[in-house]
Amino acid sequence: MTDTVTKAHPHQLALSVGLRDDATLSNFYPGDNALAVVAVRAAAEGGDEHFVFVWGPSGSGGTHLLQAACHAAAAVGRQSLYLPLDQVVAYGPQVLEGLESLELVCLDHLHAVAGDADWEEGLFHLFNRLRDAGCALLVAADAPPRRLRIRLPDLASRLSWGLVFQLHGLDDAGKVQALQLRAHARGIQLSEEAALYILHRSPRQMSALFALLERLDSASLSAKRRVTIPFIKETLGW
Repeated sequence: MTDTVTKAHPHQLALSVGLRDDATLSNFYPGDNALAVVAVRAAAEGGDEHFVFVWGPSGSGGTHLLQAACHAAAAVGRQSLYLPLDQVVAYGPQVLEGLESLELVCLDHLHAVAGDADWEEGLFHLFNRLRDAGCALLVAADAPPRRLRIRLPDLASRLSWGLVFQLHGLDDAGKVQALQLRAHARGIQLSEEAALYILHRSPRQMSALFALLERLDSASLSAKRRVTIPFIKETLGW
């Protein structure tokens, strides 16, 4: 993949972006984001709402939701694409060509191309093509539509047409429950005490917490031991 990506057509590059297997709606702890999750699921599965915009800082769950939407779409036989714009910005807006042939398009990190005239024009035309084709569109960014540095007025207007949700971070109790939910999905029995132990001794971002859980999962499988506080201490050197 790495050796051939620069030779591939931009659309082939877009379609090659992988999804995390654990990015599903079932293991996304909603907290105060329940309405956003409902809207994302409906758009992914073919509901009436065709455009959903979610925004929040890094680690607030936008990437997870967009990737999870693609998994949810696949589960009901719908074709979809997850496209992180920050990773393909150098390839230009050609990566947007032909996406209206899909049933769901998920554009992540929209802020990465805000202010770029070529990208904004490409997104404007894509928006129109998706609408005409009846294709669902999910967008994630670090700010709401009206606070992005969008210079093309018509694109700025269209980005506010759909449902817009701010993604709220989890409090400590929510992070503990999110850790336990993710652990359960991995087949790990993680007690509340063990989850709190991890939370109080690690970075608070969910991505960092989940990375630690993944590390503990691998270690527990190798050692054939349960993930207890003594095991966490031993494995992470705490």
